[in-house]
Amino acid sequence: MITPAHRPLLFLDVDGPLIPFGASPDAYPTYATGDDRLDFAANPLLTRIDPAHGPRLAALACDIVWATTWMADANECVAPRLGLPPLPVVDWPEPSARDERDHRMGLHWKTRPLVAWAAGRPFAWVDDEPTDADRAWVAAHHPGEALLHRVDPRRGLDEDDYAALDAWLDRVR
Repeated sequence: MITPAHRPLLFLDVDGPLIPFGASPDAYPTYATGDDRLDFAANPLLTRIDPAHGPRLAALACDIVWATTWMADANECVAPRLGLPPLPVVDWPEPSARDERDHRMGLHWKTRPLVAWAAGRPFAWVDDEPTDADRAWVAAHHPGEALLHRVDPRRGLDEDDYAALDAWLDRVR
């Protein structure tokens, strides 16, 4: 049985997984909320967020944490579009010389902070940027289960991504 202290975390990025980009702009449907403040306040690309992601994410057997450069703005601009409550937010550390060394090794700048934030709890990281270098580093430095799931930023989260998350969460339980 998984207790709340051991419930898996889902570190969720915004740009790529929730706001697809990289294809022709006319390739993306727009989802208006009827509230112009939510549609264009921070970013006109917010209309690319499919509100159907909210119930899908809320149904996952994990605790969702924003792992995005949107930081607290994700709770103001993204969560309401999805019908999600305010979520915890990873506060990124200031860039350091270690980040530059990590970058040369192919390690993403989010990898170390996410492992530290997880503090041994199982976690999935859903982003459009994790690489095999990040997976190897996490496997060597994180004592819990971890899934670094790369989403195609041109599509954003889709059925295959949710199936991978569900399968991983079932295995972790």
